[in-house]
Amino acid sequence: MTLRDGLAAILVVTILGLAFVAIKVGLETVPPLMLCALRFGFAALPAALVIRPPRAPAALVAGFGLALGVGQFGLLMTAIRLGMPAGLSSLLIQVQVPFTVALAWAVQRERPRGLQVLGGSIALIGVAAVALGRGGGAPLGPLLLVIGAALAWASANVIVKRIGPVDRLALMVWGSLATTPPLLILSLIIEGAGALAPLAHPSWGAIGSVAFQAYPTTLLAFGLWNGLLTRYPAAAVTPFALLVPVAGILSTHLVVGEPLSADILAGGCLILAGIALSLRGTRPGAVPAMKPEPEAPKAA
Repeated sequence: MTLRDGLAAILVVTILGLAFVAIKVGLETVPPLMLCALRFGFAALPAALVIRPPRAPAALVAGFGLALGVGQFGLLMTAIRLGMPAGLSSLLIQVQVPFTVALAWAVQRERPRGLQVLGGSIALIGVAAVALGRGGGAPLGPLLLVIGAALAWASANVIVKRIGPVDRLALMVWGSLATTPPLLILSLIIEGAGALAPLAHPSWGAIGSVAFQAYPTTLLAFGLWNGLLTRYPAAAVTPFALLVPVAGILSTHLVVGEPLSADILAGGCLILAGIALSLRGTRPGAVPAMKPEPEAPKAA
């Protein structure tokens, strides 16, 4: 991986970590599925009016949007609303790393190398060390929802690889558009008409939460992430996501006061060591040659 792409990956995981603070703040006044619908709705509109759909099968674009919106963030935000600490959620969702590597092996035939498997295992031991130290009081139901969110994230990663090199902004915009109506419908069915009440007089916290999630997180961070997945094997990219809990736990500690303990620091060191080892196992030129990425879509 080039230095530029490595720095892009670090920027992505920093933004994704900070997003857990935004989620926590937004959930104080807005129900989870409605907050998720607002996030992806504002990411999609008005951008979809001027950005053409990506040059990819519509079913794959919709599948990507549903996996990311309804699957990953719908389940994640619901879990946090039901009692999962935001920082701990940022950690547990990283089981998407082995999920992604396994799915990429099964679907894309991307077989991981020995060092990647060893590095990923060490990083996951770090994740487990933190989870065991902090997760004893976490409710079982919300914890399982976070695991489901991780599987949905892994599915979205593999769909991106199946789509291949398309305009990343267009993919995020139209994927966001595809997931917004289902999220709104689910919100009205599950959360009821009361889910609309916070929209009449939104708090500044809710406005800031939606804005941060829609633009820096959804369009910028996931756009960069999808680009990395199209250029490198999943086993080379997904270990970076293990840095998300480092940013997530630190930011939720500093901003919303969630506790920070020695087991978190120890686990974080294992995570960093595992990522470094996994990246050493990445083969140069491991990605097969692909067609040049199409030019960015012009305004309609």
